[in-house]
Amino acid sequence: MIPLIFVDNTTQTLILGKMSIKERIKEVRTNYTLDKLSEDQLSETPFELFKTWMSDALEKAMEPNAMVLATIGLDGFPDERVVLLRDFSEQGLKFYTNYQSEKAKQMAKNAKVSALFFWPELERQIRVTGVVSKISDKESDEYFASRPRQSQLGAWASNQSETLENREILEKRLQQLELQYQDKEVPRPSHWGGYRIDPKKFEFWQGGAFRLHDRFVYTESDAGKWNIKRLHP
Repeated sequence: MIPLIFVDNTTQTLILGKMSIKERIKEVRTNYTLDKLSEDQLSETPFELFKTWMSDALEKAMEPNAMVLATIGLDGFPDERVVLLRDFSEQGLKFYTNYQSEKAKQMAKNAKVSALFFWPELERQIRVTGVVSKISDKESDEYFASRPRQSQLGAWASNQSETLENREILEKRLQQLELQYQDKEVPRPSHWGGYRIDPKKFEFWQGGAFRLHDRFVYTESDAGKWNIKRLHP
């Protein structure tokens, strides 16, 4: 049995109990009451609302630019991992990774992806569906040059997604690179760079009391216009 202390955010009453893990899983729930999302808060395109929500997240969320990137694996199963959003505009959402990684191989095979932002501090979620493509070498070079030096070296040291027999191998490789590039600029590896998701659909979710959430979906038409619908929670 595991002691559990949690706050019921409806009554703000501190509750103390003893529950098994299975009991905790069944009983843990959060009642969302911070905010609402209504039609008068929406813009013609999803990008203004995305910008507003991202601005709020940058002020209040622990990992504001963390997004779960979902791809289709080479085996046909969906695959997800957390990556960091590094830029956004009406042209899309930009992130960076190793071009030889598992996700890069998956995106080369199937460019249809989705991204999920979840900010519990704001009781908000954004889902984005779109088509991904590589950005230019120039853009990747510029971003790579802005990274901390150790992160630059890490891009060279890690054969992302490949089997690593032990951590010492990675640390030794990093030490070798530190010597190799001592007093030198670290160039961007050709196997590392950026992607841009060209969005086709956004869903904005604001948590509501007793699971009566507010959900609005923007879908891009063939003519480039964004159609908006409210969804049942």
